[in-house]
Amino acid sequence: MKKILGLAFALFLSGIQLNAQSKEAQIQASVKEIEQKVIDWRRDIHQNPELGNREVRTAALVARHLETLGIEVTTNVAVTGVVGVLKGGRPGPVIALRADMDALPVQEINELPFASTTKAMYNGEETYVMHACGHDSHVAILMGVAEILSGMKEELKGTVKFIFQPAEEGAPKGEEGGAELMVKEGVLKNPDVDVIFGLHSIAQIEVGKIAYRPGGMMAGVSDMKITIKGKSSHGAEPWFSVDPIVTAAQIVNNLQTIVSRNLNVTENAAVVTIGAIQGGNRSNIIPGQVEMLGTVRTLSDSDEKLIYERIRQIVTHTAESNGAEAKLELPFSSRFPVTFNDLDLTAKMLPTLEKSAGKSNVIVIPADTGAEDFSFFANEVPGFYFYIGGMPKGQDPKTSGPHHTPEFFLDESGFITGINAMVNLVVDYMELEGQQ
Repeated sequence: MKKILGLAFALFLSGIQLNAQSKEAQIQASVKEIEQKVIDWRRDIHQNPELGNREVRTAALVARHLETLGIEVTTNVAVTGVVGVLKGGRPGPVIALRADMDALPVQEINELPFASTTKAMYNGEETYVMHACGHDSHVAILMGVAEILSGMKEELKGTVKFIFQPAEEGAPKGEEGGAELMVKEGVLKNPDVDVIFGLHSIAQIEVGKIAYRPGGMMAGVSDMKITIKGKSSHGAEPWFSVDPIVTAAQIVNNLQTIVSRNLNVTENAAVVTIGAIQGGNRSNIIPGQVEMLGTVRTLSDSDEKLIYERIRQIVTHTAESNGAEAKLELPFSSRFPVTFNDLDLTAKMLPTLEKSAGKSNVIVIPADTGAEDFSFFANEVPGFYFYIGGMPKGQDPKTSGPHHTPEFFLDESGFITGINAMVNLVVDYMELEGQQ
């Protein structure tokens, strides 16, 4: 009897394994079948780029596609965003997948048949527009993922929420936008999202590879404005002045000691940069005021708190020591939290990434001091954000066109890795949650 029961149990496990293998084969076939459609969508979007909060054509393309798949669609979310909800045939978790849609005010110089020649108004001036950061690929990949998952609807053990987000690069002056506004408008509610996944194509990582980091993946970022008020004087008589330019120079130098002397750089990197100084208009006049703009980037909330406090101390006391007054605005106009990969979720889904790209092609990378507003989503629910390669195999990353430049280029053969990973993350997470 024990032998019979043991045989029955072995056959049961074998059946589960065969079903799993069958599902994997089904997904692989679907991914391969849709690859060219994803490339075609990407080329169309690349040739017709739109700036943040102006993604009208892109949003319409996405909405039409989701509707043809029978997905419940909501438009005009956070200005031009699109949200689709796909309810699976069985109960389970709600998983959000995010793609950003906006382009940049950059003139493309790549010789591609689908290169952008589009112009648009940006901050009151006409400018060329280009998808110089890969958001066109993100949209196309998620459109493909939506098509594959909708074809598996009855097998899905849960709900998928597709979030097509505008204005990741920032909203126009005087407007709100991006992930922060989507969260404010309740995009993670009704139905309530349990976890969220996001990806980014990277032009300095080889196609076929996936890169990730547990914990702080990308920096939190804030801009700052420092206004120094002194006393004007003739440049020939500096003793009658309270020189805001000298004070500004001392503040810039002193700020550099924060990272080098106050931060434990063996744990996390950080950046304190002054990027603009405005003061005076003649060589022989000491002005009464100087303004500086800068950026602060950190990889943990505790580091941000420490650096903010040190900046306040340095700005205030350096100015006081010179008899000047200083006003610090930090954050000045925007703040993005750290893009933090939930540790438990990352560990749980790592095997899925390894299955999707091959274990040797999944790499852990150092933290990035760039910023991403995916962080607003991951601040609300557990999130996992990763990179997919977009650089041709064998190319030196130093020769690959950097993001946000006219030379930016993606090898489209890398898109299939993103499609595969996103579909597998949804299916595997639903299976893992169902086993608990």
